[in-house]
Order: sequence, then structure tokens, then C-alpha cells
Amino acid sequence: MPGLSLWILSWACSWLAPETLLSSTFRVESPSPHQVFQRDRSDSGMMYVEGIFDDGLDGRPALEWSWVMEAQSSEWKVLEITPNGRRFSCSVRMPAGGWYLLRFRHSQNPEHIVEIHPVGIGEIFVVAGQSNSANHGEVSLAPLSDRVVAKADQHWQLARDPQPGASGRGGSFMPPLGDALAQALGVPIGFVACGIGATSVREWLPQGDTFPEPPTLLGRVRQLEDGRWQSRGEAFEVLMARMHSMGPKGFRAVLWHQGESDANQKDAKCTLPGNLYAQYLKRVIRQSQSEMQWAIPWFVAQASYHVPGDEYSPDIRRAQASLWKSGVALQGPDTDALKGPLRESNGQGVHFSREGLHAHAAAWAQCLLPWIQSTLN
Repeated sequence: MPGLSLWILSWACSWLAPETLLSSTFRVESPSPHQVFQRDRSDSGMMYVEGIFDDGLDGRPALEWSWVMEAQSSEWKVLEITPNGRRFSCSVRMPAGGWYLLRFRHSQNPEHIVEIHPVGIGEIFVVAGQSNSANHGEVSLAPLSDRVVAKADQHWQLARDPQPGASGRGGSFMPPLGDALAQALGVPIGFVACGIGATSVREWLPQGDTFPEPPTLLGRVRQLEDGRWQSRGEAFEVLMARMHSMGPKGFRAVLWHQGESDANQKDAKCTLPGNLYAQYLKRVIRQSQSEMQWAIPWFVAQASYHVPGDEYSPDIRRAQASLWKSGVALQGPDTDALKGPLRESNGQGVHFSREGLHAHAAAWAQCLLPWIQSTLN
């Protein structure tokens, strides 16, 4: 009975096709859970959406989206997507805040809803420098707020120590700083960490930059035939990769905490003169701004403390302050003042104790909060 067989096949196809579309029409690859987007106004910021249509989709009908946050929700709106083959992208302006539950659906399949949460519009900071900008604190910390997150290579996560992307397996100032900022600003806070323990500013120079004397550790530098030394550029490349991963103007500022490995070295030849410190850090700042094509704000802390009896370097401190006074950078906290029980091993070490990590965070918050408020419109 060929007629009956054809009818059964036709009926089966008509029943299966809608189910196929419902289960597989498109995928949203960005944003991802716990992702924060940098706000560019006090009340809003741009969210970037990327995804892919499935192979069997006929044409490129409109996608729609909406958001839900606590008792509030938005109407369904059409996404003005830019197609590129099967891929699509777009940007939408969202109110500052979070966490949001995002909902996406296909105009041909309104019952098939893709949900992504949590997602926020808030403040993001790149954190760089040496060990006290990374995970070398005496104890590991975790944020009290679930709105404090960190960016790993391919995803976002709660900002529990150790922070992804930075060296060390201990604690950092980022969890309590994030808590302070989230409470004061009322938005999610994200960190992009890339600090490397024991690094000199010479090691952060772009590849090929030269200097007369080496840092104490030689793994990221090389000696030239004429006796000068040259940066291999690995640290700068890591920094730039982390910045580029955030997109154009995708973060608020860089928080730089470094100087200990340039101050008062045991081998006096490895101690960096203050004028060269200022010159080299200015080079790192200006090159990062050039490559990112915007005037990235950099906050530079005063950091030269080692141990009791070697508590500061006037030369390095003057160099760091000179960058604020010349307008190259913004003034970060004076962390040389954090000593005694605020340092590890009952005050005998260079890294921070639990109390010191919280004091470090509070010092950063005092610098950042007035400035952030002044920049918002």
C-alpha cells in the first residue's frame, strides 16, 4: 500500500519537524553565567551577545530577548543581530545592576527559551603587578557577596581565592575589595587578575625593550651580546591578552601593585633606580593604552616594603608618586604603611596576613570609590 506508506511518512515528518526546531534552533555562547559587563553610564551599560544558528535553520528569523531580576522584568524585544554565516552577534543596553536572568527565544519557536544567569552590568578591574597583587597572601579568602566574580580563561566564576589568572595558591585582597565596592555601588564587581609573584617592572616591559642591569630573577629577560638586558615580553603579553579578552573599554581601570622586586635588592646591581622605574612603568602604561586604543586609567600603589627593618625605598616611592603627579597614572594606596600584624608570619614577612588583606582591600576602596563616583554621569 504505497499510498498509505507515503501518508504515514508525511504525517511523521510533520509531527517531528516542530519538535526538532524546539530542541535545536540556536545557541547563545556569550554572555556566560556570572559574567559582568562594564557599565559606561551610572545607570546602564552595553551587553554583548554572540551565538550560532543550527545547520537546519531556514533563513535567519529574528531573535528576541528579555530579562528578569527579582520582581522586575522587561518586555520581549527583538535583537538587532548582525549575521555572519551561521554565527550572529549584537549589543544591547541594559540597566546597571544584577544579577539578571536573561531569556532568549526564536520568533518561529517562542516556546523554546534559552536562559542564562546570573549576568550583571557593573564594574570590572584588571589587577596586575607582583605577589601582593596576586595569590600570595597568608590565608585564602572568599567574598561574602555572590556579586563578586573573577574571569578565568573561558568562563566567569565567584571570586574565591586563589584568583584565576594570577600566580600563587594563597589569598588576595580582591574578595574583600569586591565586597566593599559591591555594597557601596550596588552593582556586581568583576576582577581580571594577572599578577605574577616576584616580578620586576623590567619583566613587564614589552618584548624587546632593553635596560642596563637585570632584575633579580632572570627567567623573563635575556642578555644581549653588548651586555644590555632585554625583556622577553611574556608578562606584558599576558596583560594585553587579558585586556583584549574584555573588549573595547571593557573594564574600569588597572590596579597596579608592584615595586618590591625593584627596591633594595640584595645584589645592589639589581636594584632599579627610581628614575628608571618611573620610565619603565610609564612605558608599560602607554604601550597598553596604545594597543587597546583608549586611555586606560591606571592606579599605581606605593609598594616597596620587604620585612621589618627594610620597610620602604624612598627612591621607588618617589618614582611611583611621580607618575601620579605627572598625570600618567592615578594615586593608589600607600601599602608600605601596612606593617606589623598586617604582614604574614606575625609581621615578619612581605605578604599580607588575613587582617592585612582586609586592610589592603580597604585602602584600595578608599582610592577607588570617590574616583568611580566622579567618573559616572
